[in-house]
Amino acid sequence: MFKLFRKKSKIIKSRGNKPQFVDFFGNPLKEGDVVESMRYDLGKCKIIKAEKGFIYESLESGEQMNWLKMIDASTSFQKVKKIEA
Repeated sequence: MFKLFRKKSKIIKSRGNKPQFVDFFGNPLKEGDVVESMRYDLGKCKIIKAEKGFIYESLESGEQMNWLKMIDASTSFQKVKKIEA
């Protein structure tokens, strides 16, 4: 037909719709990791475990952001870069 509806790639199909707790490049994230945020001008953040899941706490301003707000819609990865110590 007109190819209005394109097929999803095999990578997206295998992941399903479940958000993953990995950085933008696919590196796994865990509590205590330091990351650089690509959203909300948070800068460098530390991952903290909270009652309702994980929170990014900015090391510069102290602002906190829920991990669900950092999900990239196209890949379902987090919009952060993991900083290796």
